[in-house]
Amino acid sequence: MSVLEFRTSKNTSLSNKNLIVPDIRFKLWGKTSDPKKILAIRYQALGDTVATLPYLQSLKHQHPDIELHLLTRKEVSAIPNSIDLFDKVITVGGKRNTIAQFVLTLFKVPYLWWQRYDVVLDLQNHKISNILRKLLAPRAWAEYDKYSPISGSERFRLTMESLGLWKIDIDTNFKINLDAEQLLKRTNWKNNNEIVALNPAGCFPSRNWPLDYYVKFAKMWLDAKPNTQFVLLLLPPLQEKADYIAQALGDSCINLTGKANQAEAFAILQKCKLILTEDSGLMHMAWIQGIPTLALFSSSKKSWSAPQGAWSDCLDSSDLECGPCDLKICKYGDNRCLTRYEPNQVLTRASELLLNR
Repeated sequence: MSVLEFRTSKNTSLSNKNLIVPDIRFKLWGKTSDPKKILAIRYQALGDTVATLPYLQSLKHQHPDIELHLLTRKEVSAIPNSIDLFDKVITVGGKRNTIAQFVLTLFKVPYLWWQRYDVVLDLQNHKISNILRKLLAPRAWAEYDKYSPISGSERFRLTMESLGLWKIDIDTNFKINLDAEQLLKRTNWKNNNEIVALNPAGCFPSRNWPLDYYVKFAKMWLDAKPNTQFVLLLLPPLQEKADYIAQALGDSCINLTGKANQAEAFAILQKCKLILTEDSGLMHMAWIQGIPTLALFSSSKKSWSAPQGAWSDCLDSSDLECGPCDLKICKYGDNRCLTRYEPNQVLTRASELLLNR
């Protein structure tokens, strides 16, 4: 480690006995002038990739003259490509195959090397991004802390701030190159109706709130606010869930399951009054845009994954002896950490979230 390389855990100026100090490796810029070109790296997953965006946008809005590039997987590039943020979005194929990702990244090295990046922000910190950063030999760099028991999104911010070049905030003011209203007009949306997103998309059975609870929540919402429609933006494998909710809600449901791509879903969320969501990529797509987000967590670690911002709230299992267990299937077989939250309780929390926004 050179004299200009540090870890935040060894940098006493960033330490505090009462705070958890993230373990971030970085190399300082060391020049009086600002950097001109920055590469941010985040390969996966969709939720984590979009969670970097409000912090990268904060940097770009404060320093519009800096040329900002993003290197990411092709499969999660639709949203970065649909917003007015990056000067270049560079993609790598290979899906989740590590060997394919590595080989395809190596093919990109000559092009990336000739870009002459001043700073590399490694917001992935795995073997491929580590090797790439070393090959690019930037003047300054920082590597994401993957393991500290604080929010992953907060660790993105701290990684970027470790270089001491800027103060980073959550910047939710995204300019999307898609017209959400035009997308919605192709559906059964009634123009004067408010939209609430329902997202029963937790990837494991232990993360699923009962579908009939979503229906009861929606019907109670409609009793108070009849000029509302509920949008479903689920992936095709969740079609059965979507059909169940859509059939129960009738014309009050806009079912776009399997019909909206990532960028379209991102744009439509901007029109939403609220999202009620399980831990998934769509949850991150909502809170980073400042959409009131009520998250239903069970086995997920709130400390790592909960949505950020005063416009977000999270019902989780951290108060229970068995949670957060991180199990795919509830060991009791009843998802008690979620089913204890009745629809009327969730409706109350949602109403409070909107009032306090």
